[in-house]
Amino acid sequence: MINNKTISILGSGWLGFPLAEYLILQGNYVNISTTSEKRIPELALLNAKPFKININSLSNNIQKFLESDILIINIPSKDIDGFIKLLDEIEISQIEKVIFISSTSVYEDCNKTIIESDGMEMQTHPLIVIENIFRNSNKFKTTILRFGGLIGYTRHPGRFFANGSTIANPNSFVNLIHRDDCIGIINQIILQEVWDETFNCCADTHPTKREFYTQVIKSIGFPEPKFVDSSSNSFKIISNSKVKERLNYVFLHPDLMKIDFI
Repeated sequence: MINNKTISILGSGWLGFPLAEYLILQGNYVNISTTSEKRIPELALLNAKPFKININSLSNNIQKFLESDILIINIPSKDIDGFIKLLDEIEISQIEKVIFISSTSVYEDCNKTIIESDGMEMQTHPLIVIENIFRNSNKFKTTILRFGGLIGYTRHPGRFFANGSTIANPNSFVNLIHRDDCIGIINQIILQEVWDETFNCCADTHPTKREFYTQVIKSIGFPEPKFVDSSSNSFKIISNSKVKERLNYVFLHPDLMKIDFI
């Protein structure tokens, strides 16, 4: 299916760069941002239109960058003031739809499985404040994607703790998502025009830290990790039931214990 939309992607790192590649292959026109002038030629090779954008000091080119149907915000910044300034620019642009990439870290450990309607968010978490900045605008529609821990390709989870560092609370459960599924879900939001929604996005399975990290660390030839038991044993399991049901999405990597990271 050809999208033929103009999409601006704020952020061109581990997720933003391959996302741009994918959306261009689907027939879209893509504007993409970087904070580094040195990366402009690399981004131009994508057949995307590159921009140097920093939300901490927005420049005159921001409105050109926002000449799109959809804006995907995919940067690690938690600068609330910067996002407020960005919002002001979006509201006077032609942007009609926004996808904001957030994180399941907004949920507290509550020793239960969490769905979006539970209200378990930490309201003072910077990402919740930023989510609400966009959700409360009446100038455009926003869909929030709360991704679990990001894995795949250069983010091999076996290397997260491969330097001899210890892993705390080993009996708690992991909430992770492969980059292929991040891109797949974003694409389905665009194709199906699903707006004004919030989705938790994690793989189907939630092995314990002990099970998962023992397997992935040994798979790359490192010694078995060291674990430190915690007296609290607090955990959370993030449910992906809504994103599967609402988008009819089938995960490409549903079982974390069966992913071949090599």
